[in-house]
Amino acid sequence: MRLIEAQKVIDAVAKLCMDANRYLPEDVRQRFRDCAAAEDSPAAREIFRQLEENCQLAADSGLPLCQDTGLAVFFVELGDEVKIDGITLPQAINDGVRKGYEEGYLRKSSCDPLTRANLGDNTPAVIHLDIVQGDSLKISMMAKGGGAENMSRVTMLAPAQGWEGVRKFVIDRVAESGPNPCPPVIVGIGIGGTFERSAILSKKALMREIGDINPDPRLEEKEKALLEDINKLGIGPMGLGGKTTCLDVKIAMEPCHIASLPLAVNIQCHSSRHKEVIL
Repeated sequence: MRLIEAQKVIDAVAKLCMDANRYLPEDVRQRFRDCAAAEDSPAAREIFRQLEENCQLAADSGLPLCQDTGLAVFFVELGDEVKIDGITLPQAINDGVRKGYEEGYLRKSSCDPLTRANLGDNTPAVIHLDIVQGDSLKISMMAKGGGAENMSRVTMLAPAQGWEGVRKFVIDRVAESGPNPCPPVIVGIGIGGTFERSAILSKKALMREIGDINPDPRLEEKEKALLEDINKLGIGPMGLGGKTTCLDVKIAMEPCHIASLPLAVNIQCHSSRHKEVIL
């Protein structure tokens, strides 16, 4: 059994929170450049220029990429030979979120759903935990903003609707969202499982790098086709028109009940903020 000190987890999580909100992943920034070069619209090119400038300003100054520094969402892979020494793993992660959002001067957005009273420390974090073999701990953090999250949906399709039903729901959801999620967006799609599992799949899919290849050839083809169809909508960067409404489409799929077809669409804004660490 390997012991990992709780403080090590707390410090690592705090750094993840700060870094994710300050430094946009290079795969996202590169896609900005590629899309800008392909745009015909002067307005779209200018938006991409501003997005790139914003990335650099955040990295240089230590200020967040966006004023909405999101709820802290974690996908955690805990080795079955690992034990956190001192407190539980969820406690350590939440302590790290408090530390990171306080020391990083990041906006705290967690509130009571009904009274809307701000809880003041951006906890509790949303933690999805998987137990895996081994003696390591992998923590992946996503700062999920409200604008894009509000445009996300879960539905239960009839099995007979099949792929065409999935395709229509996804494209309609992006079209209805318009400029609200701060496009160009990244679209995470969860197919199968159950009602709640499809939602988790759709969000986990957003942790993949832009431009990577889905290991399932069927899904790789469908991701490419959906990306093309979504970009034909013409919503464009920040809703001002252009070729780039979507930077990438990511699909995760699992088996489901014979009588249902769960589908979730989780939309991510252009500021796709996520980081990971392995302890």
